[in-house]
Amino acid sequence: MNFTTKQFSELTTYELYEILQLRAAVFVVEQDCVYQDVDGKDFKSLHVFGLKNDKIVAYTRIFKAGDYFDNASIGRVVVASEERKYGFGHDLMKASIKAVKTYFKADKITISAQVYLKKFYESHGFVKIGEEYLEDGIPHIQMVRG
Repeated sequence: MNFTTKQFSELTTYELYEILQLRAAVFVVEQDCVYQDVDGKDFKSLHVFGLKNDKIVAYTRIFKAGDYFDNASIGRVVVASEERKYGFGHDLMKASIKAVKTYFKADKITISAQVYLKKFYESHGFVKIGEEYLEDGIPHIQMVRG
């Protein structure tokens, strides 16, 4: 899978539609979590996405230090449910970490991770810091890499 990184203003309307559709399918419908996904932060983030058969099936948004956390950060980590069995989540995290290093020249990355994905993020060098908390009704932990 090839990954692309774009600023918000560089996204085509088709790409933006697919990104928002994917995020809603997973975070709102699959996880049964009613929350405001379109939060205004997309404008200042970079968007990392992977295509399969010309369809966006993997996505994150990344922020430079100070735009979301004190460190650079990765958020809205999502892979289409039917594509997870292929390991695209790992490919997506590698591409996102690389994008943070390339675009923001940062090694230290903070994430707000859903608790059930702790081992997944640990496999990419993230370490839990602090206590568990609820974000939009879902248990999360803060994790840092680097």
